[in-house]
Amino acid sequence: MKKKSPEKVLEVKGLKKFYGESEILQGIDLAVHRGEVVVILGPSGCGKSTFLRCLNGLEEIQQGEIRLNGEQINGAVNGWHRVRQKIGMVFQNYELFPHMTILENILLGPIKAQGRKRSEAKEQAEKLLERIGLLDKRDAYPAQLSGGQKQRVAIVRALCMNPEIMLFDEVTASLDPEMVREVLDVMLELAQQGMTMVIVTHEMNFARAVADRIVFVDQGLIVERAAPEIFFHAASDGAGPQVLAYF
Repeated sequence: MKKKSPEKVLEVKGLKKFYGESEILQGIDLAVHRGEVVVILGPSGCGKSTFLRCLNGLEEIQQGEIRLNGEQINGAVNGWHRVRQKIGMVFQNYELFPHMTILENILLGPIKAQGRKRSEAKEQAEKLLERIGLLDKRDAYPAQLSGGQKQRVAIVRALCMNPEIMLFDEVTASLDPEMVREVLDVMLELAQQGMTMVIVTHEMNFARAVADRIVFVDQGLIVERAAPEIFFHAASDGAGPQVLAYF
């Protein structure tokens, strides 16, 4: 396990989320330190993906605080546009524009949202594409790529915004089994290089390998949090009923 920085990049206190009268998140408290990889596990429908979307302002919260580098980011008028440049997110479905080439998909955010020079953003994008073995696909269109390739491009697109923290929401869930490994390898490399990440996944072996900390969510609450070696040992040895039911 990497040595955890004492610096909190992201801090969540008392986060609650409702859909109508249904309370989806019932008061989440979580701090993520710089360079830390937090993996969120839990049964389907427990609120994991909703929690990630709240962190990125894609879902409005009804109660609580979200702080990035000590600054409260929820509730600020027109603040999420700026925040999303610091909190990157990769979704289960790649969300690539089909009418744009791979390179143009990646450059859209840095040029339009950040106002960066095309030449500088293109240089970074091509370096990232080369790093994941897809530089030769820069002029291709999404329909010409496999699911695993498209997901790797989605990761590069988020990285090209130079975020401080990356959120991954079940990014391998829609992939064929043989394509899962190539995406997980990219994420593992990011973790080894010190990227701060919050990952929702059902890939247990990957969670064990990449996480500094496991957070288990059930029915909108964090019911367990532990280092991976402790969490998985407890799960096999007799953890709480929610965790055992998941396994």
